[in-house]
Amino acid sequence: MVDVIGTKPEKIRCDACPVLCYIADGRSGACDRYGNEGGVLVRHDPLTIIEKTIDRGAKAVPFLKQGEGTDWDGDLVQSSRPFITAIGAGTTYPDYKPAPFIVSQEVDGVDMVTVVTEGIFSYCGVKVKIDTDRFLGHECAIVRYDGEPIGHVMTSEYGSKMLSLGGVEHLTGGTKKEGRVTCDALLKLCNCEAVELVIDEGATIVVQAGKAPIVNGVAEKLMRVGCGSAAIGMFAAQWAQHVDDVVVVDDHITGVLSEHQAGKLLNVPPSGIKIKGRRSTPGRYFQVANPGTGWGGTDIEDPLTILKEFDPAVAWQGLRLLMVSTTGEQFAYFELDAGLKPVPVPMPAALNVSVERIAENCEPSMCSVLFMGGAGGSLRAGVTVNPVGLTRSVKESLTFVSCGGAKAYVWPGGGITVMADVLDMPSNAFGYVPTPALVAPIEFTMRRSDYVAFGGHVDQIRPIEEVLTEGVRRVARHAGGVDPTDRHNFRWSPDT
Repeated sequence: MVDVIGTKPEKIRCDACPVLCYIADGRSGACDRYGNEGGVLVRHDPLTIIEKTIDRGAKAVPFLKQGEGTDWDGDLVQSSRPFITAIGAGTTYPDYKPAPFIVSQEVDGVDMVTVVTEGIFSYCGVKVKIDTDRFLGHECAIVRYDGEPIGHVMTSEYGSKMLSLGGVEHLTGGTKKEGRVTCDALLKLCNCEAVELVIDEGATIVVQAGKAPIVNGVAEKLMRVGCGSAAIGMFAAQWAQHVDDVVVVDDHITGVLSEHQAGKLLNVPPSGIKIKGRRSTPGRYFQVANPGTGWGGTDIEDPLTILKEFDPAVAWQGLRLLMVSTTGEQFAYFELDAGLKPVPVPMPAALNVSVERIAENCEPSMCSVLFMGGAGGSLRAGVTVNPVGLTRSVKESLTFVSCGGAKAYVWPGGGITVMADVLDMPSNAFGYVPTPALVAPIEFTMRRSDYVAFGGHVDQIRPIEEVLTEGVRRVARHAGGVDPTDRHNFRWSPDT
């Protein structure tokens, strides 16, 4: 840096990512993570340390114990032992540099090493699980944010819709705007902010980790108890004594009590009912209506539209019929008149109880966001001079992988592809660089002996006491007093 009277201080060059910003004194780089303070490159966000676990039921990082091989006894992070996360640690870029923090710590007599770094993930995205019966979009439909394609609809799972967002094709394979917008959406989702997504030929949905989805402006409340057939199986005994037939309307599998095996075993006689759609096994029907945001995830508002004429040789006047959705949020009760036409009548109290029980058995509708990324060259080279040694150590369960202190699932097969729930990480765990790519925390924890064996940067190991300075950010889990249905109960927060 040149310090000459009458001249401005020179800008300094940041090498924390491939953008290589030139930063003036008192300013930040494009990512807002690094700044020039008096000619010194400074990381703005503090290193984050998990100091204790208040909620003993919360997810946290396990560690190996002496004499137990690679097994873990189920104990969570010891409340007296701090854990160094990669949040605020800085990065390994360019690849040849060791990780910013390689920390040693004794745990139950075992010398452990934790290597932390904020990885620059071009190969990353999120998997979003949305608990709802509503139709969001057809499988493979494009998901857009700010008008740009950022992902697609995946296969539906039981009671949930799934989205795959991000990935290198969207971050770097499209236009500049597509990459920028994709990175922005991923960053917000991973930091538990709300994002409005539009699905081609489908719904507009607001997604936020730990919160109920908002579909076309309406907040969802319940995740379905099961498909229509499953609901019949669960509640058949409660219905058989109060009604002659029950239809549980569902976009995927609509159930009919009198035809279902559960009804047969309870001696429910045939009712002469006929259902539109494609009959599968007895009491189970597919494609009774189109997908939508109405009854049971269909496009219907009047349940009678899925019924054909009752069989006059079997049905009778006064036949009692309950129609209900898979969440119990929609229901109607009918009796057949002399012409065998269903007529709405007030529902008996006993059936009200059974409908309420369906809703009681439904879980609150919620959005889950899982970060997914591949640990590439810079990450592994920051841990060891022989990157394949780290990969092998992870696959052999000698090295434990976490993201911001949250346990990461490591996918089988080649490489180190990890997935972690963003709600289990401290707040604001993610950043970005305008390449574009996400900056995500990742930690590798192992015995010191194993670290030495695969060629770790042993000369860079520092005792934990050197890291626990006044400037670090200490966090702990919420203790209680929060609505148990709100997953933000399990978020990290500053330790007060």
